Amino acid sequence: MPVQLIFWIAVALPIYTYLGYPLVLLGLGLIVRRPVTKAPITPMLSLVVPAHNEARVIERKILNSLAIDYPTDRLEIVIASDGSTDDTVAIARRFEVAGGRLRVLAFANNRGKMAVLNATVPELRGEIVVFSDASAMFAPDSVRRLAENFADPSVGAASGRYQVTRTAEVNIGASENLYWKYETFLKTRESQLASTLGGHGQLHAIRKELYPFPPSETINDDYVIPVSVLSRGFRAVYEPTAMVWEEAREMTGFARRIRIMTGNLQQLRNLPQLLRPLQPLPLFFFLSHKVIRLVAPFAMLTALVASLFLFGSTVYEALFLGQLAFYTLAAFGLTGRLRPRALTLPFYFCMVNAAAFFGFYHALTRRKSMAWK
Repeated sequence: MPVQLIFWIAVALPIYTYLGYPLVLLGLGLIVRRPVTKAPITPMLSLVVPAHNEARVIERKILNSLAIDYPTDRLEIVIASDGSTDDTVAIARRFEVAGGRLRVLAFANNRGKMAVLNATVPELRGEIVVFSDASAMFAPDSVRRLAENFADPSVGAASGRYQVTRTAEVNIGASENLYWKYETFLKTRESQLASTLGGHGQLHAIRKELYPFPPSETINDDYVIPVSVLSRGFRAVYEPTAMVWEEAREMTGFARRIRIMTGNLQQLRNLPQLLRPLQPLPLFFFLSHKVIRLVAPFAMLTALVASLFLFGSTVYEALFLGQLAFYTLAAFGLTGRLRPRALTLPFYFCMVNAAAFFGFYHALTRRKSMAWK
């Protein structure tokens, strides 16, 4: 294959998945729309908060959950402690009253998030199970807004809208916030067309009868649980008015990005759910939003190397220098001193994509240490 063709394919892949795909979704939205039939219903809900050593935030989470605008007799709150060794359980039990709204399930051993969820779901009373993280805070009407989607019998799972707050406190906070706004756009458009692929772990829900009991080594539960309903003939939808917030400092860390990328690789095994029965639009979403994005980091590296072999042409020399300038700016972003903050975007973009290389390593070596703790 000519080097020029390799170069342009390598350039086209990341451009398509990050820029072209959103435009395609906009175009499809002009001819395809599948609205959800919502209604102000109040089914029995179980809000589950898995927690491992969350003493720093668990009281705030409980108070926030108790303030949810939803009938008190239709909502149970369950704190599922995954072998916590700090004061998480003691703090949570201060709010526990026999027969009351809040229950604490204190599991003795730290087995990981998925194992705890699998053990907790059978104990729940709700017909709809809502999942959230200890560090995420709800808008008062978020759960009610999410529940309205389940008035539509075709909806099996729903996810709320995730936002990042206090972005100025960390160097990449503004970039993280922009990234999640971008993801919100994609998920909203996918949901309007057919079904969104995955949700946000900070706020997503499923009909209890459809809960799939994923393998304990599953990393991205907020993808596996919502998407599991597709193969059973239901939709997974996105509700942008159901708001949940998390502070930017909770989202930082390269290790977290590696874990997410490893989970994204795990998602490839869910492809059969989109093939049997064949679901053309969700399959297209999966390839464009998930698969090509996993390939993009390797394509970026290929484009850089290929442009070196094409040196001698003014066009390719300019393209090589452009890539070099982009990666140099990303390297400077490591210092955290770039102003304005928009200049940290190359660093954030490269950090997210660099995590793919480590994610592939963890996935191929099947290192279970990447599981949520």
